[in-house]
Amino acid sequence: MTAFDESERLTWAGRSAAYAASFARLCAYPVPALLDIAGVGPGVRVLDVGTGPGTVAAQACARDARVTATDADPGMVELAAQAAPGAELCVGALPRLPFAEATFDTVIANFVLNHVGSPRAALAELRRVLRPGGRVALTIWAAPPAPGQALLGRAIQAAGAVRPPHLPTGLAPEEDFPRNESGLAALLASAGLHATACETLRWDHRVTATEWWSGPAAGVAFTGQMVVGQPPHTQAEIKHHFDILSTEFTDTQGMLTLPHAALLAGARR
Repeated sequence: MTAFDESERLTWAGRSAAYAASFARLCAYPVPALLDIAGVGPGVRVLDVGTGPGTVAAQACARDARVTATDADPGMVELAAQAAPGAELCVGALPRLPFAEATFDTVIANFVLNHVGSPRAALAELRRVLRPGGRVALTIWAAPPAPGQALLGRAIQAAGAVRPPHLPTGLAPEEDFPRNESGLAALLASAGLHATACETLRWDHRVTATEWWSGPAAGVAFTGQMVVGQPPHTQAEIKHHFDILSTEFTDTQGMLTLPHAALLAGARR
């Protein structure tokens, strides 16, 4: 496990409820498309890796699939068990999952590769637990980020926040890859997977400013750790700039309309 992986474990520990109340609804958007690409239907053996609060698992169960879901954080597993009581749940994390080779017909990883220190090793592990000919379906945030996704980062930068020592600067250069369609397709190929689809999803996430701020204020994800890792006066400055910058996205009803972009890919073993 890399230093990046260790930082991710610390970042998410104890923040399952805060994530579910803030960013989970945003990350749920691609789930129907993921299930379609993965061919999820009655009797299909599905592994939902990094299940979070169980959104993928619940929708796969609704399609009468045979669902197993796993997450590195026990709190997320508890939430997922409530959302998808028909699924088998366990604690488990990439790059080594607690399953035998060729166990599943399809593996789904919704915004999981953003949170691993070695994306190639993670994909190789997803391939290992797939049966021959099985499918992988995944999403990852595109880069550069869409305007709505960049809002929080802009506020952090405008406040002059300094990266806390416990946060890594990013992946090792040899592990990183271009966060675009061709870059993701090449990454899949490097892990022995054959890409069948790779596209960019774009959508507008409508949310209140209060809900959008609640995630970082509770330390959720990298941006949240950037916020809570600052002294109080800098945290107040970040919130001040967030309020100002949010007006760019606020409609007449007082809601934020935040453009987002993600990469959606399907592949076969």
